[in-house]
Amino acid sequence: MHYQVDSWGYYMPRMSMGSDPMERVAKLASESAVVIFSLSSCCMCHAVKRLFCGLGVNPTVYELDQDPRGKDMEAALMRLLGNSQAVPVVFVGGKLIGAMDRVMASHINGTLVPLLKEAGALWL
Repeated sequence: MHYQVDSWGYYMPRMSMGSDPMERVAKLASESAVVIFSLSSCCMCHAVKRLFCGLGVNPTVYELDQDPRGKDMEAALMRLLGNSQAVPVVFVGGKLIGAMDRVMASHINGTLVPLLKEAGALWL
């Protein structure tokens, strides 16, 4: 397994997987407590990464614009979400939380922190 550090300083495993982008997304999403699929130039992606850092979580961030198969994974995420806005997409404990709107709603209604604790991303 090779690691590449993105602009946030998180390690991003680079591994050879099957050619199915949806399968690759599912595998990557299940490998860490919190996984964010992002674009490095996206302001909403930046905001969601800051939210998790502010909560004390160290998410694994995959910058799709820096991955050779990122466009295919972005299309798979769009299909998964059922809309045209593919990023940011957040998985906690391998389960899809959703895009920015769902993450913020979970944060505001108080359900995000318990999910993070359950996934082992927060201890306090």
